[in-house]
Amino acid sequence: MNGLILLDKPEGFTSFKAAAVLRRIYGTKRVGHTGTLDPMATGVLPILIGRATRLCSYVLEADKRYTAGVRLGVTTDTLDITGEVLSQCEPSVSDGQLADALRFFTKTYDQIPPMFSAIKKDGVRLYDLARQGKEIEREPRTVTIHDIELKSRNGNDFVIDVHCSKGTYIRSLADDIGKLLGCGATLISLRRTDAAGFSIADCKTVEEIEADPISCLLPADRAVPSFRSLNISEAQAKRFMNGAALSVDRIRFYADAADNELFKTYTGRQFLGLSEFDKASGEITTKCVIAE
Repeated sequence: MNGLILLDKPEGFTSFKAAAVLRRIYGTKRVGHTGTLDPMATGVLPILIGRATRLCSYVLEADKRYTAGVRLGVTTDTLDITGEVLSQCEPSVSDGQLADALRFFTKTYDQIPPMFSAIKKDGVRLYDLARQGKEIEREPRTVTIHDIELKSRNGNDFVIDVHCSKGTYIRSLADDIGKLLGCGATLISLRRTDAAGFSIADCKTVEEIEADPISCLLPADRAVPSFRSLNISEAQAKRFMNGAALSVDRIRFYADAADNELFKTYTGRQFLGLSEFDKASGEITTKCVIAE
């Protein structure tokens, strides 16, 4: 059983727990989530089943969109409301000042990841070090905030819609906004509404998946919707499955194909896996095989 599940992750679930639930439902050990989502967060979590797990790293490349609730005047050790409060104040931030701060961070900048994160340092997760009371220097990561829209504000609490690049920590963004405004801020809610081109409208709850697991399982090729398609003959498919290179002269190929471009590769309607174009040799090579 191979394919893609678009899960609306419930609050309180780690990404690991979400994957474990799907292992039970589908009766397979081969389940992989496409990047972590904080336990307090809800929303879009693409999960791959069976041989489709080979596509995990290709799903991670896409932009994300979040709806985030932020509280001014509070800072915590986790940068969200679940953590220990480090400071509190009664801020005086006008709507204009808040709007200016949001505009300031609509850019590409170097963001410091939070200590409470799944990033590894010398093989140890940062959140494990943080739970031991340790804080270490973290390398900044270049992220892009494409857009921040203020959805609502109620006193010190406000809600924003954020369109950002992969690797962006919304908790860190909230903290950065609070630092710029001089009052501190922490994340109070987070819902991922879009990831890898999938909308929250496409997602199913755990209860819906348990009720009808087969219809909730999407074809594996749906995991990489942005890749162009390539169709090869049955004879070529055998070579592809065995890892042999194929000359593009013998395939209906794209004249504008870029070097190292990845293609969803089919024979007829059967999805075989991903191939990669080598411009210098004029060949496509097998990147990963999904079909059995």
